[in-house]
Amino acid sequence: MVSERSVSYRGSDDRPVTDAREVAAFDALQSALPEMFRAVFPDDRAERTIVILPSLSLDMDVLAKIEGAHHYEERMLCMLLLLRLPRTRVIYLSSEPVADTIIDYYLHLLPGIPAQHARRRLTLLSCHDASLRPLTAKILERPRLLEKLSAAVGDTECAHMSCFTVSELERCLAVRLGIPIYGCDPALLHLGTKSGSRKLFREAGMAVPDGAEDLRDDRDIADALTTLKSRRARLRRAVVKLNDGFSGEGNAVLDFHGAPERKGLLRWVRDRLPDLAFEARDMSWEAFRGKVAEMGAVVEVFVEGVETRSPSAQYRVDPAGDVQIISTHDQVLGGEAGQVFLGCRFPADEAYRLTIQNEGLKAARLLAKKGVLGRFGIDFVSAREDGGSWTHYGIEVNLRKGGTTHPFLMLQFLTDGVYEPETGLYRTRAGKPCFYYASDNLRNRRYRGLTPDDLVDIAVMNGLHFHAAAHEGVVFHLIGALSEYGKLGVMCISGTVEGARDLYGRTVSVLDRETSRE
Repeated sequence: MVSERSVSYRGSDDRPVTDAREVAAFDALQSALPEMFRAVFPDDRAERTIVILPSLSLDMDVLAKIEGAHHYEERMLCMLLLLRLPRTRVIYLSSEPVADTIIDYYLHLLPGIPAQHARRRLTLLSCHDASLRPLTAKILERPRLLEKLSAAVGDTECAHMSCFTVSELERCLAVRLGIPIYGCDPALLHLGTKSGSRKLFREAGMAVPDGAEDLRDDRDIADALTTLKSRRARLRRAVVKLNDGFSGEGNAVLDFHGAPERKGLLRWVRDRLPDLAFEARDMSWEAFRGKVAEMGAVVEVFVEGVETRSPSAQYRVDPAGDVQIISTHDQVLGGEAGQVFLGCRFPADEAYRLTIQNEGLKAARLLAKKGVLGRFGIDFVSAREDGGSWTHYGIEVNLRKGGTTHPFLMLQFLTDGVYEPETGLYRTRAGKPCFYYASDNLRNRRYRGLTPDDLVDIAVMNGLHFHAAAHEGVVFHLIGALSEYGKLGVMCISGTVEGARDLYGRTVSVLDRETSRE
């Protein structure tokens, strides 16, 4: 069905304009995806072209709070391992050129395919533009680059796009190229906002933290916080979340210590809004309030217990409409109040991984009915009292690739194994279980100045690489952020939970030792 409204990119201000014809054209492209899925995807030797678009088409003001954010485009470099399929061509787009050393690092991870053969089937296109704007917007304003991209795609009948997220910008580019996107229609992105997620979870019969959604200004926020505290006299903390915040950077916490019980509570809350504890660095109340007016917000209780965790479950809806369980993780969080995504452990704890997998499946099936396509994650917050069982609350739907996507894809590409929904484990074809610890935020001031070549030298000299025969080892990512920001991504794979954790510790020790004189 064609929507009455659409958004298309024109000009350099990144602002969308209405264009219903674009929606109709996009819907037509997407309607061809199921046939391609049946004819091309199952055949490893079929010819196909995959356009990898790692554009961070998110709120730029929030994104700016993440140090080295433009290097996060490198997280999708794991998809270069699709070149293990011998007749697959990959086009990788980026804001800035990716260093040859980084490309070679990934190509040498390919199992059973000579790197030279893979390199011939890889096209790298860059905007040569490091500005903090969505990569897709940069591409759309460069006609010559668009021509090169279109020529590289070639036969559109066997080509599709894989994106970090699908916004109106990516829809516009798909129409320009004449190829579909294996991802969620932008018209459905409201389902992945904080407010939309809470509504979806309730519709699916899942538990959500006590709170309120669809808040539009500071008065709504103050009223919601006051109502929440009035309902829960012992409530210690509450969290305010921007509707389209990500990685926890759009969150702020209010501590109710010293709050009056009833009389004067609303005034007390209003007076303390400017002093919210913001997760994003350098965030101010004025900027946060402006974002609330722009995108809306939710208020929720800050879930606490003797022990709390932040697990997630990942799913995929394929072009045939089938829902598949992909994985579970325990997220590693940091920041002022422990809400900023730093990394993850796979799989989630045995005590609850099947529970959250099955709970999330309720929402995943509902999303499939509403027309969602592609990979997405469902985040939980889990708490238990001393000696008690775990209670799980649905927090958010991420209708995009997230921080748990690239490590699991890397595991699949490197080991060619399968995920077992009945156990929540991943096993190689030989039946060996695999576990990993992955971080997007391994950082140290002393790492600054290390080039990609330096990192490769350190890894080789200290045995920090992936051993294909043993299905164990270390894989690095976000390598481009290392020299300028002292920041790096790392994934440590082992046959045991303890082994993955110990390998991560050894990796950190090696890097610290190698840079100790810096």
